[in-house]
Amino acid sequence: MSTDKVLSVAKAEVGEHEKYAAGHWVNDSKYTRWYGTIPGYGQGGYGYPWCAVFVTWCAHKAGFASLYPKTAGCASAVNWFKNKGRFSEYPAVGAQIFFGNGGGAHTGLVYAYDADYVYTYEGNTNTSGSAEGDGVYARKRARRDSYLYGYGYPDVSGSLSADPNAAKFGYKVARTAEPAKAPAPKLEPFPGAAFFLKDGKPAIGKSSPIFTAMGKRLVALGFGRYYAVGPGPKLGKADVDAYEAFQRSLGYTGADAKWAPGATSWAKLKVPNV
Repeated sequence: MSTDKVLSVAKAEVGEHEKYAAGHWVNDSKYTRWYGTIPGYGQGGYGYPWCAVFVTWCAHKAGFASLYPKTAGCASAVNWFKNKGRFSEYPAVGAQIFFGNGGGAHTGLVYAYDADYVYTYEGNTNTSGSAEGDGVYARKRARRDSYLYGYGYPDVSGSLSADPNAAKFGYKVARTAEPAKAPAPKLEPFPGAAFFLKDGKPAIGKSSPIFTAMGKRLVALGFGRYYAVGPGPKLGKADVDAYEAFQRSLGYTGADAKWAPGATSWAKLKVPNV
């Protein structure tokens, strides 16, 4: 398949680096030298970000230039695919992957995917996945990372895609098992303000597993400094002080921030059901 040949070219480039000068990488690469100069950049106009150029270089080298946009701009490449009606939120083998706001930050080529990750060849990146790196790398990207924008589908037939409507692109549906979503935790219902009081004051010494669960949530949210020991089933001054600090963090002031808990703040604390 034509995209297989493009991916084969990209794979062979892994390990290739841009020029290093004056103690740092300068973006000048064999890919920008092939593409040409862009006014305003260093290295005589060859020192510009080259991730998009890398993709089109691979397509030209493989003999399938028309499958991918010839551009140095990621946003321009996104528009090229969208104008052809060939853009998807799902990965596909051979697709051009885009990152960042509007897909304009970085790009590469997809060679595989599974339920959680997409595997790519990317130019102008590094081991940490930067959009301004030093060479060509094989990368592993989380499919549901908010940084990942989407995928441009080359006009080929029979490639594998996770898109449930892959047939509209001429691709084959090859979805992997999606990870099961964790069930929403069951939360402890608000027991009413009277539960927390005795004679109008904090019910210090009252015992309930609800107080343990409440204290643990307060600790988890950063209010553990009020506890000399871990939260327990007996309501103590530490619980009262921590909850009042929690209410102040929500914007409550004065009497509104004082004990006892109210239904609104209790819902925001998200105490697990006991």
